[in-house]
Amino acid sequence: MTDQVLRLVSATEADTRAIGAALAGVLEPGDVVGLTGDLGAGKTRLVQGAATALGVEGPVVSPTFMLVREYDGAVVDVHHVDAYRLEGPGELEDLGLDSVLDPDTVVFVEWADRVERVLPPDWLEVRLEVGDDEVRAVGVLSHGPSWAHRAAALRAVLKPFLVPSWVIP
Repeated sequence: MTDQVLRLVSATEADTRAIGAALAGVLEPGDVVGLTGDLGAGKTRLVQGAATALGVEGPVVSPTFMLVREYDGAVVDVHHVDAYRLEGPGELEDLGLDSVLDPDTVVFVEWADRVERVLPPDWLEVRLEVGDDEVRAVGVLSHGPSWAHRAAALRAVLKPFLVPSWVIP
């Protein structure tokens, strides 16, 4: 599935959080999830759903001004990175890439397209686009062999949100 995009739909903020919670069901320590989309597309909402499912208690907020927020989770710890204010991949490396991409955590990187060059070969890309009536189109694309092995599990947890194939042109 490394070249197939799973197409999802999210009609509400609750749906976006639920997609994040569903993704959490297949995430493992060391996974990196890169999120892209315009301001207000739902990147932080998706992370909130995933973090809650991973056992993070308390509020999960955008890391825009801190760049990296770290959360203790009951299942696995979560690092939430915002690359919006970074000038490029080099600045993420300057933050201490090894500690940000800790193999014992799950890492969510908002604005991942800005730092894609320094992401590991195995990562999950989530693209959010706002359409008519604030409905979000969500594309999920896996990169690397680890995700190729989990393709069936990924499709299974996201099945409730999949756009029916007859809708896709």
